[in-house]
Amino acid sequence: MKPQTFELLRYSDISGVSGTGIVAEGCVFTDGSVALRWHGANPSTAVWPDLDSILAVHGHCGATVVRWLDVSEMETVPGTDLLPGEVAHILATGRHTHKAVSA
Repeated sequence: MKPQTFELLRYSDISGVSGTGIVAEGCVFTDGSVALRWHGANPSTAVWPDLDSILAVHGHCGATVVRWLDVSEMETVPGTDLLPGEVAHILATGRHTHKAVSA
């Protein structure tokens, strides 16, 4: 398995800081830790213990979702057809994240 890349797609800017659209990009490493790079006028990079922690803080109850960039080699959560990070998102919003289609 290799690190998986994603974008944070924000539908509604509840805080009025990040705007809408693609607001950040990130990478989930094989141990589950995540590097996240914010876009915008004051870009920053942070390391998180896992994707669920990012969504708990920045997901804003479904206003921000994960869009995976390459799903071709990703392994699903055991016992489900869900990709990493989707379980917490579904519990918070009842909606699946948006998966990019590989060409």
